[in-house]
Amino acid sequence: MASALEELQKDLEEVKSLLEKSTRKRVRDALTTEKSKRETEIKNKMHQKSPKKPQVDNEKPAAEAAPIATGYTVKSSNYGWDQSDKLVKIYITYTGVHQVPTENVQVHFTDRAFDLLVKNLNGKSDSVIVNNLLRPISVEGSSRKVKTDTVLILCKKKAENVRWDYLTQVEKECKEKEKPSYDTGADPSEGLMNVLKKIYEGGDDDMKCTINKAWVESREKQAKGDPEF
Repeated sequence: MASALEELQKDLEEVKSLLEKSTRKRVRDALTTEKSKRETEIKNKMHQKSPKKPQVDNEKPAAEAAPIATGYTVKSSNYGWDQSDKLVKIYITYTGVHQVPTENVQVHFTDRAFDLLVKNLNGKSDSVIVNNLLRPISVEGSSRKVKTDTVLILCKKKAENVRWDYLTQVEKECKEKEKPSYDTGADPSEGLMNVLKKIYEGGDDDMKCTINKAWVESREKQAKGDPEF
């Protein structure tokens, strides 16, 4: 019997197959959202199986005082994020940030937000403010690291082992209005079937033909024991 991880990988391959054949923007957006969700679920399951890494020594404590900008400051919203059982990790790219003095990289945490300020980097300062985090964090347990060309924000979850589907409450509300409904407690394959059904029902004749063709081809490969499936 296939494991949950294997089922997710099969679903991902099928979504990719449909995405390659899709030409309509609305359908491609829905499939792209589903693809990202599957990739995140696979990554999290693989992370759960891998041994936890020991905490490194270069972790720096959070700044106690809120950052005060000097000169002119640019606000940025370009970042990525990931999570573990205990931490939510936000990765922010700044070319050359590892070369500025440590005190120039300041972060201020609250129960549901953080404010990062990088001062005097390449002739300017840059800030990233993220409000309305999805869940509360521990201010005392949160910190930041400075790596090569990257600032890593580590927000310690108050509720450990609780998965965040989104980084902020606003993102959750926006995404759940846009994407097809998905039951996180249901079987992964059943969830994919519901998504494809909604796309099929809302598509035109060409899209329905494309989905039917891709579905038949994938089932034929699966029946023949194709390693891809």
